[in-house]
Amino acid sequence: MKKIIANTEIEVNEEGYLTDFNQWNKAIGESLAQEHGIDMTDRHWEVIDYIHDKYQNEEPLSIRGIKKSGVLDIKEFYSLFPGGPLKKATLIAGIPKPKSCI
Repeated sequence: MKKIIANTEIEVNEEGYLTDFNQWNKAIGESLAQEHGIDMTDRHWEVIDYIHDKYQNEEPLSIRGIKKSGVLDIKEFYSLFPGGPLKKATLIAGIPKPKSCI
């Protein structure tokens, strides 16, 4: 389905995740974050960059993997992306919802 975000028409699935990562840019990520009540900071973008690296290397994402990454601890992850940090972070990052998310 089509959605207009950051003055750009993007394709999303029924849960709001981009269906084509090539449509993602920082302005779209910022707008998606705002839709979920998140004000992006440099720390948020560091996490998004980490998620992009994992995605581009085709490495699966999980809460456990984030915990072991050394990038941030779980408590900080939950405070940056409250109410389902992996779901929200991947949605903002423009990648598919991880299989580990229900």
